[in-house]
Parts: sequence; C-alpha cells; structure tokens
Amino acid sequence: MERGAKRPRQECEKHVSNGDFRRWKVEETVAYLCRAGLEEWKEKFREHGITGPGLPYLTEAHLEKMGVVPLGSRLEILHCLQKLWQISNESMKVFNDPIHGHIELHPLLVHFIDTPQFQRLRHIKQLGGTYLVFPGACHNRFEHSIGVGYLAGCLVQALNERQPELLITKQDVLCVQIAGLCHDLGHGPFSHMFDGMFIPKVRPGEEWKHEVASVQMFDHLVKVNNLEEVMVHHGLTLPDDLIFIKEQIAGPLDNSVLDRSWPYKGRPLEKSFLYEIVANKRNGIDVDKWDYFARDCYHLGIQNNFDYQRFLKFARVCEVRGKKHICTRDKEVGNLYDMFHTRNCLHRRAYQHKVGNIIETMITEAFVKADPYIQIQGSSGKIFTISSAIEDMEAYTKLTDHIFEQILYSSAPELSEARTILNNIICRRLYKCVGQTTPETHVDASQEKLVDWAKEVARSKPSGTDANLIAEDFVVSVIYMDYGMKEKNPINSVHFYCKKDPTKAIKIRKNQVSKLLPERFAEQLIRVYCKKTDDKSLEAAKKYFVQWCMDSNFTKPQDGDVIAPELTPLKRDWHTLERDDDDSELDDNHEDSRPAIRDQTPRKSGRNVKVNLFQVQGESRL
Repeated sequence: MERGAKRPRQECEKHVSNGDFRRWKVEETVAYLCRAGLEEWKEKFREHGITGPGLPYLTEAHLEKMGVVPLGSRLEILHCLQKLWQISNESMKVFNDPIHGHIELHPLLVHFIDTPQFQRLRHIKQLGGTYLVFPGACHNRFEHSIGVGYLAGCLVQALNERQPELLITKQDVLCVQIAGLCHDLGHGPFSHMFDGMFIPKVRPGEEWKHEVASVQMFDHLVKVNNLEEVMVHHGLTLPDDLIFIKEQIAGPLDNSVLDRSWPYKGRPLEKSFLYEIVANKRNGIDVDKWDYFARDCYHLGIQNNFDYQRFLKFARVCEVRGKKHICTRDKEVGNLYDMFHTRNCLHRRAYQHKVGNIIETMITEAFVKADPYIQIQGSSGKIFTISSAIEDMEAYTKLTDHIFEQILYSSAPELSEARTILNNIICRRLYKCVGQTTPETHVDASQEKLVDWAKEVARSKPSGTDANLIAEDFVVSVIYMDYGMKEKNPINSVHFYCKKDPTKAIKIRKNQVSKLLPERFAEQLIRVYCKKTDDKSLEAAKKYFVQWCMDSNFTKPQDGDVIAPELTPLKRDWHTLERDDDDSELDDNHEDSRPAIRDQTPRKSGRNVKVNLFQVQGESRL
C-alpha cells in the first residue's frame, strides 16, 4: 500500500482518544498518526517521546532533526497535526453585525442558526414593550444571540492564546460558542414580560424561567434537525459536550449534586473557568451582558460606558481555592463598577421606564384574557394555549410576538376584551402612573400581595375626595433595581491580579477603591397605575396613593407635596427627615449662607434698649 494512504489499523486506533489531544501520551500520539495514514513515521515519534502537549510546538525544523527527511512528509505531518487545534478547516461564515462589525462564525454554529427554532428569535423583541417607548429599540433576540456566540468565542480564544497551559481544546471553544448562541432559545413573546409578568399571573406558584425553556428548546432543536451527527462530524463528543452546553445555559442539570464540591458533569473542575463565560453565576460578568450593553445602548440612543475589548486584553485565569476563575487586572476595578452602574442606568432609563412597564402590564392583561381561546398545535397534533405552550417545544416554537397581532386583528367575540386592551395600546390610551415609592424594608411581592395592595390603595380614600375608586381601578407593580446579585456587591465576587504576579488572585474591597461608591446595591420601587384616565379620577387616584404611602410607612412620593399638599404635612416622619436635611445643609454651607445679624428689637423713641449679646451670638451660630 502506498505511503500516505489511510489504512484502518486496530492496533493503532485502540489508542486514539477523542478527548483533549494535550493529554495524549506517546502511544496516543502515534495512534493519531496511524489513523491519518502517516504510520511510517510512528517510530520517529516514539524514539523522541513526542506527546500531545508538545504537538503545537513542532516545527518543520524539529521534524527534520527527528529524521523526517522528505519536505513533503514534513509538511503533511504539520498539516495533519494542525487539524487538532484549528477551529475549522472549512470556510467561516461572515456576518455583518452593526455592533461588532464583520464577524466570522464556525460552520457548526451556522447549522444551529439555520433551524426554525433559532430563526424564531427573529420575531421576539429584545426589549419587549420598551420598543413602544423607544422607537429605535426594534432589535430582536436573534441578533443578540449571534453576538453572544461571537463574544463567547472571542473570550475563550483570548484565554487560550494568553495561557496555552489551560489546555483549551477546539471542542471547548465550539461548545462555549454554541452555548452563547443558544442561551436565549427559551424566551417567549416580548422577552422578559413573558416569564416575569405573564406566566406568574396565569400559573402562580410555578417556578418557570426562560433558561429552563432554553435547555428544553435546545434538546428539541438538536433532535428534530438531526444535529448530533453534524456535531460529531465537527469533532464534538456526545453526550458529554451536549451536557456541557446545557450546563452553561442553565447551571447544573442534576439538582441532587448541588451539595458537592463540583456539581457539573460536562467539564472537570480544572476547567471551571469555562462556566463563567456565557452566564457567569459567580459575579455576573459575562459575554451576555457585554452584548446587550452595547446593542441595547446603540438602539436606545444611550451612551455605553463599558468597553469589553479592554476586558479581553486583561482577562486571564487564576486558581482560587482549587478552582480556576477568570480574573482581570487590579487597575480595572473602577471600570467594573462603571459596568454595573451602566446596567443600573439602563434599567432606570429604559428597561423599567414607567410607560414601558405600563404597556407591558396592559399586554399581559390582554394575554391573560386571551389565553383560554388561543389555540397552538404542538406535537402529535395536541392543542395548547399561550400559557400551556411552554410544556411542548413544538408548540412553543410557534409562539412569538406575533400573538399580539393575532389577537388585535381577530374578529372572534371571545377575544373582544383582549382586543380592546391592545387597541388602546395602539391608540396610546394607556393606564397612568399615579406615583412611585419605596418600602423601608424588603417586601415579598407575590401575585397575592400585589392584589392585596391594590385593595389597600382603594381603601385609602382621603377625606374630602369626591371620586370613588375600587381595587380593580388600580394596578400595583414592584420593580427590583440592583447590580445583578440582589443585595450583594458583585465586585466582592470578582478576583483580580497584579502586574507583579499575574498568577496570584486577590480581592479588592469597596473601601479600597473609592468612598463615593454606593453603600447599598439593591432597592425596590413600588409603582401604582390607575386604569381610569379622566382628570377627576386621576387627581383622586394620586391622593389615594399618597394616603396609602402614609398608611404603609413608605417613602414620600417625589411630587407628594404638589399632588396632595393637604395630606403630606400629616405624616410627621416625612417632615422630620426634611427638617434634618435642611439643618444639615445649613451647617455644611454655614460660612457662605448665614444671614447678617440685625437688631430687630422694637425701640421706643428716646429710650436705649439693651441687646442681649449672648442671645445674638447664639442666633449667629444657627
């Protein structure tokens, strides 16, 4: 048989490993040569003890010194070995993205993109009802997911180039990119409105999140599109790599092992850092945020203050208590605080915009009323509603933002109530926000609690108010604002390294950075909307709201003194705090703002009146 022909050799192939080539011993390296039809050079590799970790460093000169004389053979060996770490020998697909420019994606990722389950994301708005407030926010989950897949590849390959000792394989890179690409497959109509507002209303008590649906949709996508064969063809190992991809999306798949030191099965403990790229459960610094910061700011017209390119330059992996974590330079700590501040600003200015929240509240109400009457065919011809479609991925694939138009343009009499609500949105006849406040302590805002609060607001009728409002006229919502980890400071979970010793991970506490950083990292906002929009009802609803805030010991609404000047003086705590603030301001500006002291004692003509100097001096110190 001619040299170079590919021959099956049982004695060689039994040593071939489908895993990480950097773990190969000499015999596994030799076996790979045999499988590639380069058997005649196996003794040279044995003689010089060539193992897997050394393969990327072999050059033509090394091979010549080993005794591989023909130039063609040396080039053939190098070409064969490069296949082990090259991401693809095929042409990469080029996408022109408005955020990241011209990006290249591996052909395997394109197989996932070109499926009905992934294409469905073209019809789900990234920011849900926010698009109806910000005209430019028309982008969808589709382009965001492509961006996350691309950035996931950028980060993992940056780590691989900077630290080859991490033994990152091309399988690792592909799995991380696929996880980034598919992490949002489970989003429903209008994105977070579906799992944050609609599902809790129609299925109260059910702990359902879009991450769970993303894993289910991923399994469905792979199965119905026969992608397992394609994944194997591109070098992935099943089922381990499938498990690894799903674990990156939703965390450990087996809750029974959560008490163990390492709950993941897809990758060993020594590759723990790979789980911090797509959805970082440890501190929230991940490529998902990098993309939506840049993409959402671009479409909202808001300045993005975080530069992920800079983070890529400083990212490296350090070992901390037996686990490997992604760290960054100590000088970047201020930029990370800015990153989480940007996140908070996006929530305040856009994601939790009061009109956007009102619109999503109205859409949710319409969907709840329409839910029993919408029919979606799923697997085996079974019919599902909007809320039950989450149980069947074939039905869920057909559930997108189009459900809005389906209800709006329907002529079915049973959808008349839902249709009226959506038509009011289109005509901008929206519920009105009558006020916003914050609780002194954290409150559990269950669906039952929100209904009870609406009843309390309706009972808080101030004396002298003519309009009579009932609980059904009010909608109460609770908004959580934080830095991504509830009450915790996310930077406390970030590890840094210094220029002097980049292998040693350190923590940097808030008081080491600046005294101007926030003291608290989470708060709740309580908003009350009124469905009646005539002037008389709105004026009364605002007074109801102020009275409710007084009775519930919430903070005074910003416009409380304007909308209810007859009520706010009755709350002693509110004015005590204001007097304290005023006194503090006077003390701080004492030198500049103290009034000139004048003797204003009444005088009678012809008489000298003594002025109490101590009293005047005492007044001058106020």
